[in-house]
Amino acid sequence: MYIDSHCHLNFPELRENIDAILNQMQTNKVTHALCVSVEMDKFHEIDSLSQTHDNLFASIGVHPDYEDIIEPSVEELVEIAKKDKVVAIGETGLDYFRLKGDLEWQRERFRKHIQAANESGLPLIIHTREAREDTIKILKEELKPGTRGVLHCFTETYEMAVQAIELDFFISFSGILTFKNAQDLKETAKRLPLERMLIETDSPYLTPVPYRGKANDPSKVIHIAEEISRLKDIPIETVAKVTTENFFNLFEKCRNFS
Repeated sequence: MYIDSHCHLNFPELRENIDAILNQMQTNKVTHALCVSVEMDKFHEIDSLSQTHDNLFASIGVHPDYEDIIEPSVEELVEIAKKDKVVAIGETGLDYFRLKGDLEWQRERFRKHIQAANESGLPLIIHTREAREDTIKILKEELKPGTRGVLHCFTETYEMAVQAIELDFFISFSGILTFKNAQDLKETAKRLPLERMLIETDSPYLTPVPYRGKANDPSKVIHIAEEISRLKDIPIETVAKVTTENFFNLFEKCRNFS
């Protein structure tokens, strides 16, 4: 079985087709999906999805790209994290690719999410792009022992992945891994231990090969698993088994519903 560790099923292009998506997930043996929060005022949408469907989970957090929106306090994040189907804090992190200028507000938001993870005991879902040094630096400054997480939709260097793993983080690969021009990323995936890897779609974005140009959804996470199988020259059944174990190892609250 496979698990999509990061998707956005509450986005309109997916939410309107939720029944068909869930059916296709079942066909492709994708048993669970984690619906990831990007805005506080949209949390109710993923909360509703997770409460309605046993195999869907939720996170709570604010995406680092989003400016001039409701800023969560540590206390608000921790309180919402008590809900039974909320299994992670995020997505949070740093993005120096899309945004420029004084980004101290972004770093402060990141720190609040880490502090909420420390207090709630839930893992972090981290978005990082062209912010390698600051991401690792802030994690080292703020993380308390026992707080873990994942670098989602990973596109950075092998060296950064190793640094994150040393902090007890996992590395998650999206459909980008299947792209022909992602040779450096393919090499990174080939070198990293499978025991530290997750798979995701980040849908509705980043549709994997061979479906480029078409809609993405959690059922297509199997194609990331296929690419990892090819790169590592191991059976896809092994990829499915280990990445599923990794998911439940990291997002421990999900075990209550598996």
